[in-house]
Amino acid sequence: MKVEAVELRRVGLPLVAPFRTSFGAMTERDFLLVRVHTDLGVGWGECVAFPEPGYSEEYVDGAHDVLRRFLAPRVLAAPAVTANGLGALTASVQGHAMAKAALELAVLDAELRATGTALGERLGATRTAVDCGVSVGMFPIPELLDHVDAYVAGGYRRVKLKIQPGFDVEPVRAVRERHPDIGLQVDANTAYTLDPADVSALAGLDPFGLLLIEQPLPVDDLLGHAELARRVRTPICLDESITSVRAAETAIALGACTIVNIKAGRVGGYLQAVRLHDLCVARGVPVWCGGMLETGIGRAANVALAALPGFTLPGDTSASDRYYARDVVTEPFVLDAGRLPVPTGPGLGVTVDEAYLASITAFQETIRP
Repeated sequence: MKVEAVELRRVGLPLVAPFRTSFGAMTERDFLLVRVHTDLGVGWGECVAFPEPGYSEEYVDGAHDVLRRFLAPRVLAAPAVTANGLGALTASVQGHAMAKAALELAVLDAELRATGTALGERLGATRTAVDCGVSVGMFPIPELLDHVDAYVAGGYRRVKLKIQPGFDVEPVRAVRERHPDIGLQVDANTAYTLDPADVSALAGLDPFGLLLIEQPLPVDDLLGHAELARRVRTPICLDESITSVRAAETAIALGACTIVNIKAGRVGGYLQAVRLHDLCVARGVPVWCGGMLETGIGRAANVALAALPGFTLPGDTSASDRYYARDVVTEPFVLDAGRLPVPTGPGLGVTVDEAYLASITAFQETIRP
């Protein structure tokens, strides 16, 4: 497949409600979308980087720049491109996993549409629908309970609460008392340390029967996570620390986690995410699919990934209306008894609503050889 042009679009979508984490509050999502034009057709990808380098060192302006100046030119100069060979083409560019993942997804979409193959089939999906969880930001406890009540009533099979020091035991207690049977977990987004007060607060979550505590300590503190795992009963899950298959192998060997959150953007693409899944299955480590407030483009890919056999816990693969009043695809994802169907059409299996997308595009450029 010859890539003839790479189109980059910046799109802003308002959230239906503010999303508050230990990094701060977000009211609008600034997206970078990638479309490749090839001799066999087009394909779409989505970059999951946030506007500021809080979740990771990557941010959307940086991803845009590296795609424009370094990644797209390498792909355009190649006589032929495949998704499998994309890693070798871009290996000389260090890091920038989220930018690389967006480009890979666009190439995969074009490649699979040309052969009439669904992304789920290409990745190795074994299910036709996936169990869905929902991530809930930080609110005053009465408002938090209202949000959780609505999500549980809507059918979500798992609830994830964002926490930080000073906002942990009491909100978890309130939600658990209101919903004693719901699958419940928490996400700290690196907000804690091994300070005795922090460890005491995290151990204070043990009585509530949580599925896991996600990424409590800083990204590079694998030994600290291993120590924390010895001090609390709730399983430790890593997210931000898992930047590659090798990083996951190290974390598992050290005892830093017993569960892994897989985000394709964080590890450089969906093909790497499959390799990470395979490693965890071989090590007996459960995995689930994390979310980055994606549009229907990225959500379609996440649902396909979450249908692989090792994804035994509900992921953050919520319905489109969890975050956006209107999605950028013509087939928004709608929850059905707590599950989302895996798209079966060629490629991503969704159709971009190009008229709507044009109306919300803030910037667009096309890079050619």
